[in-house]
Amino acid sequence: MADIEEIKKEYDSVIEELSDPEVVSDWQKFEELSKKKKSLERLVEKFKEIEDIEKKIKENKAIISSQLDPELVILAEGELPHLEKRESELKKDLENLLKEDSSASSYDAILEIRAGAGGDEASLFAANLYKMYARFAESKGWPHKVLESHPTELGGFKEIIFEINSEEAFSKLKYEGGVHRVQRIPETEKQGRIHTSTASVAVLPKPKKSEFKIKPDELKIDVYRSSGPGGQNVNKRETAVRITHVPTGMVVSSQTERNQAQNKENALAILSARLMEQEEEERTKKLGGKRNEQIGSAKRAEKIRTYNFPQDRITDHRVKKSWHNIEETMAGRLDELLNDVAEELKPNT
Repeated sequence: MADIEEIKKEYDSVIEELSDPEVVSDWQKFEELSKKKKSLERLVEKFKEIEDIEKKIKENKAIISSQLDPELVILAEGELPHLEKRESELKKDLENLLKEDSSASSYDAILEIRAGAGGDEASLFAANLYKMYARFAESKGWPHKVLESHPTELGGFKEIIFEINSEEAFSKLKYEGGVHRVQRIPETEKQGRIHTSTASVAVLPKPKKSEFKIKPDELKIDVYRSSGPGGQNVNKRETAVRITHVPTGMVVSSQTERNQAQNKENALAILSARLMEQEEEERTKKLGGKRNEQIGSAKRAEKIRTYNFPQDRITDHRVKKSWHNIEETMAGRLDELLNDVAEELKPNT
């Protein structure tokens, strides 16, 4: 385990460098140091969380040992297993942070969720997955923003694309790409039959502006009126944007915002993430390596997980492991599941 005092010293050193006027004027060095500062901040904060939880565990154990107040003893005994479970989760988080390569872990994430087989129920499941990831982001204090969506009249999504703004987001969610399957009784099912539906998830790193640039002359940009469920126009002005990347033929669009400039920015974010993914896949093919990330086009068709509501069970087929309390998971409590999956799927070093 890393020495927290050494990490704090390194953090203080980076802060001091960032205050140097010469560094501020050197944009590339300033960006590198800012990136390092954020990485070290995450470690320091994680150590602090572990220290706080360990203090609470110690206090509860002291109360239990004293046996002075029966009511407090009962409360402490009830709370202790939850605290110890949280301590274990935090230590796994810290271990993953220490092991991850900073260049691979410090990206915001763009998630694309699309309804698959199952009609309206598949669209509703796509909406459930979006809410699950959005609530997970909220629990971490990570801002998220919808870049593009195609809602249905029943409140589902044929497709939704959104970004999560945290340098931890991609490393935390990168193994979520693939086909997610749900087995449950839909609200519209009158005979109580269990239906099976699917939705696909892709998780892409969002490129930083300094590392991935698209030439303006390679883009064909069209504007049109936004449309809602059923195809009706929801805006009198042409605020929706469609961008075609001419060299690859790749097409993206955005109509979630009320102004054209913001929709253009959203569409460019989606396009740059897809182009960077494509570039990475081509590089990997040339090297003859095997990607471990679950975002490659070949992986998007792979069934990775089943959410079985009648049996209150979630099964990840890649790691052959199941978890219960499905409602809590769908409400965004994903730490245990994500940590377990990452532990099994991470590359051997």
